[in-house]
Amino acid sequence: MEVLNKKLERKLGLFPVTNIVIANIIGAGIFTTTGYLMEFLNNPILMLSLWVAGGIIAFCGAIAFGELGAAFPEAGGEYVFITKLFHPLPGFLSGWLSLIVGFSAPIAASAIGFSKYFIWAFPKFQEALLLNEILSSELFSQLLAIVIIVAFILIHSRGVVFGAKVQNGLTILKILLVIGLIIVGFTAGEGSLQNARPSQPFLLNFDSWKAIGLSIMFIMFAYSGWNSSTYIGSEVKNPRRVIPWSLFISTGVVMVLYILLNLFFVYAVPAGEMTGEPEIGALAARNAFGGIAESVISLLISFALFSSLSAFIILGPRVYYRMAKDGCFFKSIAAIHPKYKVPVNAIYLQGAIAIVLVLSGTFEQILTYMGFSLGLFPILAVAGIFKLRRRNLSSLKLPGYPFVHIVFIGSGVAMLVLAYLERPVESSIAILTALSGIPVYYWFKRKKYN
Repeated sequence: MEVLNKKLERKLGLFPVTNIVIANIIGAGIFTTTGYLMEFLNNPILMLSLWVAGGIIAFCGAIAFGELGAAFPEAGGEYVFITKLFHPLPGFLSGWLSLIVGFSAPIAASAIGFSKYFIWAFPKFQEALLLNEILSSELFSQLLAIVIIVAFILIHSRGVVFGAKVQNGLTILKILLVIGLIIVGFTAGEGSLQNARPSQPFLLNFDSWKAIGLSIMFIMFAYSGWNSSTYIGSEVKNPRRVIPWSLFISTGVVMVLYILLNLFFVYAVPAGEMTGEPEIGALAARNAFGGIAESVISLLISFALFSSLSAFIILGPRVYYRMAKDGCFFKSIAAIHPKYKVPVNAIYLQGAIAIVLVLSGTFEQILTYMGFSLGLFPILAVAGIFKLRRRNLSSLKLPGYPFVHIVFIGSGVAMLVLAYLERPVESSIAILTALSGIPVYYWFKRKKYN
């Protein structure tokens, strides 16, 4: 049924690629992290400022990846960039981390976010299925998340064009939801901008810096996906134009939406109520519009999370496919379906890992582990711009060199150091996950040349 001698086909233009990037960025992060940020910072103004800073950092990364994607328009993203500009080992480790964390964990987080918002909208849903006595509420939430993952695996196993059509619809729905929530929230919802006033002064000591570092890491998880179109470079038409523009448009649009949406959260929810609340979107809807609107908006948010989950399922397998094509992963993962022209085995593998992650750890632990992991290899990839320019390999020299790259690298390193000091256990697990790929790399390398 599957063949190894087929190639991915260039079928995607600017509109679907931009949709995939936007869908990949706007996911569980924006609807779940603000409550945790308020718990870390206890200062609405500082929190909003960090959302602005996160958007600037993401845009700096988008400029760098736009140039990298134009130079290497192939499936694989930073795996390809790091492999070609530095060494196959760190390139493999970035792909290894993408498999375990970079895409599988966000799929798990988006699916969990869906189930939590869906159950918030329909609190009697488990009871209606007569499962109260059989399953705990947490296990029911996890099983609902798994059902959604399986459904989207099946959708994206049927071809990138079909999957992109589904993706376009979901992304448009999500953007309309976010814009509608912002406009209606400020024009018809109850709230006060006085909520933005901090209840106590923010003391800038070492503990505060650690909290800022952890907060930026959570924010960058919410922005993660700004580099998405580079993962499907082999399926993008006119990649020298489409890849950079898809990154610029999507990152700019999402930055504006995120800042306004968080301003609405602050407008609708006093800081004390917001602290530690994962379903911040539902809480803001209840405060602004009342109980019925809370259920409706919670339901819409739950379905909007389909879009990001769907985008992750499209993107991740292209990395593992490329690794397998290079002989750095199981040969079967490079299999392309003869009819649908997608790497089906890679899709199935990623889905299986996402399901395992759904069943392990708390939501906040998954976010911390995932956020630290996602911050590691983009720094190295962006540093590759300096080698790209020095070797005269850049086919599209974008403005801002070297300042935007220094901003991205410096802020990324500072974020990881501070986040590690604040959450050493989850951060250490993320580092060990990356390092666990070293013996795997050498095993595949030896197998390739034997």
